[in-house]
Amino acid sequence: MDGQATEDTGFVRSRGMKFPKHPEIMQGKIRRLLRSNSYEAKETEAALRVVREGDVVVELGGGIGYMSTLVATKRAIKSVHVFEANPNLIPYIRSVHVANNVTNAHVTNAILGPRKGSVDFYVREPMLGSSMQVLEGEVDPPSAKVDVLNAKATFKEIGATVLICDIEGAEVDLIPQLDLTGLRAAIIETHPQWIGPEGINKVFRAFMDAGLAYYHRGSHGKVLAFRTDW
Repeated sequence: MDGQATEDTGFVRSRGMKFPKHPEIMQGKIRRLLRSNSYEAKETEAALRVVREGDVVVELGGGIGYMSTLVATKRAIKSVHVFEANPNLIPYIRSVHVANNVTNAHVTNAILGPRKGSVDFYVREPMLGSSMQVLEGEVDPPSAKVDVLNAKATFKEIGATVLICDIEGAEVDLIPQLDLTGLRAAIIETHPQWIGPEGINKVFRAFMDAGLAYYHRGSHGKVLAFRTDW
């Protein structure tokens, strides 16, 4: 049942979804949040308010596959396209989709940017602590080369109608570079502690310039929702 999260052999269950147990990913905090239906609670509320039947969803920052599985199982979307920088998370995201019978999800180990290329991605333990930045005090952390895809061309090829984005502060650089004009709605977790008020203004301005208005019912704290159809 959606209202009660449980755990059984091999899986942690949350909001009716199943997440395979994994020694590095299903650690204490994540497991507790999933079981209490508190994992990504603000983003979940926003997605259930704005995502509709027939939408083509693009998710930047796939995490453990939670949001892509949510929209694919709770809404009759056409497809969801996940772009995740951490190569070690890709198999797990796909295993979540398989466990939940999601067949319209496409997972790509890449990030989007203004032009094609590649970047260094620093892999850490625990896995979800990996990022594209070298942390203070780190010396030659292990890294992997990750593809950068042209954001504008990718959005056009996919035909995205909804954007879901959680990319740990990189939104301040990426969002203004995207062609957002074809979107019906967007959900973004902002990181004001890193990008500051000027960065928040840049993100707002990019959506407003594309014709998307702030949607207060889908927004909560750092999670912002935008829509064109009121």
